[in-house]
Amino acid sequence: MGADIKSLRSRIRSVDSTLHLTRAMGLVASSKIRRATRDMNRTREYVSAMDSVVDLLRAAPECERSPFMQPSGEGIRLIVIAGDRGLAGGYNANVFRLAATVKADEVIAIGKRACERFGQEVISSEKVPSVKVKEIADRLCRDFVEGKYGKLGILYTRYRSMLSQEATLKWVLPLEKTEKTGKAEPIFEPDEQTVLNGAVPTYVSGLISACIRESFACEVAARRMAMDSAGKNAQEMIDRLQLQYNRARQNSITQEITEIVAGSGVGEGR
Repeated sequence: MGADIKSLRSRIRSVDSTLHLTRAMGLVASSKIRRATRDMNRTREYVSAMDSVVDLLRAAPECERSPFMQPSGEGIRLIVIAGDRGLAGGYNANVFRLAATVKADEVIAIGKRACERFGQEVISSEKVPSVKVKEIADRLCRDFVEGKYGKLGILYTRYRSMLSQEATLKWVLPLEKTEKTGKAEPIFEPDEQTVLNGAVPTYVSGLISACIRESFACEVAARRMAMDSAGKNAQEMIDRLQLQYNRARQNSITQEITEIVAGSGVGEGR
């Protein structure tokens, strides 16, 4: 009985230590959520503005001859954005599961977990330098024009709400033709194709940055929910173990009293 009480006490201390850890990680995630969602919304606005301009250019007949709309190469390059660490529910697993369905010839990994999985130099998804993003975008656009590959995609996690995040594959290149809206359209100088060719590297860089920011917001939200769930489970386990401990202790005390009373009766009989 004494061994059971000691074992229960040890387990309670262990689970309580885990509870303090999950609460701390949940608080850290909570402190990052506001900044992460603010950065995500800002990049969403930037990409939305870029999309409206690129859509106008893609609808122009002159742009159909652009190398960004007519791929000359074959193969797929895939940018995979995952988290820097685990303990975020199924966040990383969902990204890698979707990546496994794409037969990519080359993967550009962003996020420590993705870099470790694909054996590449570590690039943090939380603090990736904008210069690094521009460097990646420029290289990808240059290689696409030179025909080194024929399709570019970004695999990231889309933020729907604090409770819902979804691994998503977004195809970036080649650009697809869009239909004219029928509204008054701006005049581009010197011409639409030149403007499009010059804007695409900036557009791709903006898309990569936006997907990184959105993925990080999803990672923080997923970790917050995972830690909340783990904390609730730990508290329930502590309550259950505490109940078992109290019962075991009560049984031990009862047994000791019974033995004392029985011993006292034997002494009086003598």
